[in-house]
Amino acid sequence: MTRASSCQLSLFKTVVSAPASPPKPTPKPNRPSYIGGHRKRLRNRFLVGGAEPLPDYELLELILFRALKNGDVKPIANLLIDTFGDFNRVLSAPIERLTEVKGVGPEIALDLKLIEAATHRMSQAKVLKRPIISSWNALLDYCRVSMSHRETEMFRILFLDRKNVLIADEIQGKGTVDHVPVYPREVIKRALELNASALILVHNHPSGDPTPSTADINMTETILSACEVVGITLHDHLIIGKSTEVSLKSEGYL
Repeated sequence: MTRASSCQLSLFKTVVSAPASPPKPTPKPNRPSYIGGHRKRLRNRFLVGGAEPLPDYELLELILFRALKNGDVKPIANLLIDTFGDFNRVLSAPIERLTEVKGVGPEIALDLKLIEAATHRMSQAKVLKRPIISSWNALLDYCRVSMSHRETEMFRILFLDRKNVLIADEIQGKGTVDHVPVYPREVIKRALELNASALILVHNHPSGDPTPSTADINMTETILSACEVVGITLHDHLIIGKSTEVSLKSEGYL
């Protein structure tokens, strides 16, 4: 090969490039070590042992799994408990308060309120259309479930027939954290409309302390006097606290 042809070849010599480095994998976000298989483990614990061994936040996690199909729901469950105090107060919180909690949307709030409604319905079924005197413990359980964890006062009336069978359970008024308006005339009017023979008054103290106030005692005496005029028996006035209740009849006010 001549020198000229050798130079020509060198001008067009192919340059071999080094192989490109493989792209670096995108780092996965850090997540708690318990996440892997956590949902399955928690569901299995519930299926085997029921709800009793589970702390409040884990019971909430099981509910949150329905609306949030993926991801870690434990922080939301803990935030709900921290915000409202316990499992029952989470369920009884108003929807607008629930949706103020970070991570809680309308779907989660609806699930929580549906569970609360189902709980109330089951408790009510144990006392409705049954003699109250022989179902007193069931009545107390129903009142606790319905009212002990409310953030505001609620006044309800249980209307009984002449055999002391519960024929209606109605909320007469809702109030503030320490007051609910009650109108004796409306109480008697509704009792007559239902042809009730007896009443049981029930209201809650959001503070958790069921000790009757002077206003509670005076209101009870006023309704008692109105009942006596029309021949209706006032069996009791129950005040529901967070963990216990007070019977004004047992306290000697009736």
